[in-house]
Amino acid sequence: MKQKIKEYIERKETGLLQTELRIYKIRSLGILRQPRLSGRRGIQRMKDRKQFWKGIAAGFIITLALVEAAMFGKNMLSDMEDEQKAESGQLNLTGESVETKLDEIQALMETYYLEEIDTEQVENYLYKGAVAGLGDIYAAYYTEEEYQSLIDTTNGSYYGIGVEISQNMTTGVITISRIFEGSPAEEAGLLPGDVVYRIAGQEVTGEDLNKVVTLIKGEEYTTVTVEVARDGEEDYLEFEVERRTIEVPTVESEMLEDHIGYIAITSFDDVTTEQFLTALDSLEQQGMEGLIVDLRNNGGGLVSSVCAILDRLLPEGLIVYTEDKYGNREEEFSDAENYFDKPMAVLVNANSASASEIFAGAIKDYGIGTLVGTTTYGKGIVQKIYPLSDGTAVKLTVSKYYTPNGNNIHGTGITPDIEVELDESLKYEVEVPKEKDNQLQAAIEALKQPGL
Repeated sequence: MKQKIKEYIERKETGLLQTELRIYKIRSLGILRQPRLSGRRGIQRMKDRKQFWKGIAAGFIITLALVEAAMFGKNMLSDMEDEQKAESGQLNLTGESVETKLDEIQALMETYYLEEIDTEQVENYLYKGAVAGLGDIYAAYYTEEEYQSLIDTTNGSYYGIGVEISQNMTTGVITISRIFEGSPAEEAGLLPGDVVYRIAGQEVTGEDLNKVVTLIKGEEYTTVTVEVARDGEEDYLEFEVERRTIEVPTVESEMLEDHIGYIAITSFDDVTTEQFLTALDSLEQQGMEGLIVDLRNNGGGLVSSVCAILDRLLPEGLIVYTEDKYGNREEEFSDAENYFDKPMAVLVNANSASASEIFAGAIKDYGIGTLVGTTTYGKGIVQKIYPLSDGTAVKLTVSKYYTPNGNNIHGTGITPDIEVELDESLKYEVEVPKEKDNQLQAAIEALKQPGL
């Protein structure tokens, strides 16, 4: 009996040891499989395991269903939002339909387009096209380079060819309105009145003016090709013009006969206010008895600059006000500290625009000066530039401006008190001699009239 018990214990111990060895080997392979259990315990354990895996499977199915439901709901809401925006006419550049179409276009480009794709250019024109879709000639998207060029332009110096250009609001035609004396453009043979057709091989009619300026400007001592149409010439004229440093004196002044002061403002930039006030003080110290302000071919500029100048000339009161699409009104005022109390005339023409018209409109509404020349351009709207996070920018039309008497001159311009066309023979002169300038002579005569 004792011997049987001893053999039984040895067999149990040997079996247990073999089981442990088997478990160790399986563990070393990364797999753990427990030995089967017999009897009721084994059956129960198998039931428990089946139940466990059923629970896992059920949980997975439920989770998957919830995720699917959430995504379906999200897509459904997105589709509903897209439909609502479409029905209400709202802009929806981030909608699923737009994204899907862009994916299709991209796939077609990558699959079939013959040449190498300039990805940066395609992306830039995606943004430019979105803004151009507004149908507003003054709205624009600027690349980082174009935006920096725009900033440089308002600072008073740049590398360029020495021209000022203007654009017809209706046709988009771009015309050279001024050639700087002694500039590369003058040396090359460009003339005021030339219609710009191509810059560096790119057609520019209808393009944003700031983009055209960017094409003209570049590294110092490089050249740019300018193609123009000129009256009397059947074919386009092509000029190769060198870029050089262009210092932009936005104000020129001198004392004419009979103690009449003359100040020409070519644009309203950051430097213009100080230049104007310096010129005005100098003329007053010389005994000025009347003033002519020449705004011909001045395409505008900074509202802050023109308002600062008008603050020096106007009596206390409203200079200009703007209204946005929500009816929000912003007003600019002059104070009573300084104002000009001598006779004044303002020269204008069809290229006097925007800030120039703010100037002319205020002078006319206050009745403190006589406008001489031809009807102004007629730009009575205000643009604002919004810098973006990556160094690019967007320019949008944000408001209308009104003269002190509440006139909005957009599309109509300001009619001068004395209408005088510049003599035809002088329109293509780079620098018109003052004694031959019939519009200037008309302004001088106006200042000599009694009561002025």
